[in-house]
Amino acid sequence: MVAGVSPQHNPRCLITLSTRRKWFAVTTSTTDSPAARSGSTPAERCAFYHHVYRLPAAVDPATHRILLPVGGLVGAITMPVELGRRVLAGLRVRMLAGPVVDRPQTQRWTFITGPGHKLDETVFADLLRLGASVAPTGDNVVLPSPSDERLGLWRWERVPEQLHDFPPQSAVIATTRVMATPTAW
Repeated sequence: MVAGVSPQHNPRCLITLSTRRKWFAVTTSTTDSPAARSGSTPAERCAFYHHVYRLPAAVDPATHRILLPVGGLVGAITMPVELGRRVLAGLRVRMLAGPVVDRPQTQRWTFITGPGHKLDETVFADLLRLGASVAPTGDNVVLPSPSDERLGLWRWERVPEQLHDFPPQSAVIATTRVMATPTAW
């Protein structure tokens, strides 16, 4: 278990846990980040996300998936993977790259951003035309769990690198619109 991370002490991440402690080395399955470590339970992974990255995640007791609610300090934008690659590259150049969740089966990436704001109709229409969408408040983003990674359902394309490593939603939207134009590349 990661030092200081205990799902027993985080009620949001509690499902059903044994009383014995598990100590393990944090390694990775898809990246060099501890957040992508395989072999942990959803509750342990959720506690890690909560403790290390301050993600307000919770484990859904019905599906055992780790859910990140959209609203408050967290927003999300989903788009096709090809556009997402260009957007991530553009954000890296601007030193604004943040966490990105990949859903390989649907070929879509979800950028976790800072708080959202109400979109005007032109921006909403532009994003819709590009196949991108802003998650509404109250929606949930599925964060990768060990079993989701093993099954190829969700994985990190880019893990959070530090606490609150979320780019402004407006920067992700602007970069998406720019990188979608033929002259951007």
